[in-house]
Amino acid sequence: MAAVTAVNISEKKGTRKHEVPYIDLKCHHGIVGDAHAGDWHRQISLLADESVDTMRAICPIPLDAGVFAENINTRGIDLKHLPVGTHLRVGETELEVTQIGKQCHNDCEIKRTAGKCVMPTEGIFAVVVKEGRVQAGDEIEVLK
Repeated sequence: MAAVTAVNISEKKGTRKHEVPYIDLKCHHGIVGDAHAGDWHRQISLLADESVDTMRAICPIPLDAGVFAENINTRGIDLKHLPVGTHLRVGETELEVTQIGKQCHNDCEIKRTAGKCVMPTEGIFAVVVKEGRVQAGDEIEVLK
């Protein structure tokens, strides 16, 4: 079973995301209270714990949930191979994948320390299709 392992927000741009008990998702907005919310194509970022695990093997700094600026950490789903346009049921919500990867900031602490970063190639972005609350433990399903 694929599931959410952590949910993370940052209240201000340029600050590290931190784990919270739950996030509320709104259509045309993203995550209530997150600095990167807005009516655009990258409302929510997701990163698989399996991707973070590969970085833990080579990076000496602690890689807690949110360190890659991801909103939702997952386990048991191959996020990086989902095509753009895929719909995901995440708990009571529904997301549509809009982008795979992104350009990494040159000053990324993880890339400077470990020599690479997984978010640019393995993180995905989505928009909210159906509103609701998401928290760790919620099941994730790829919708047909």
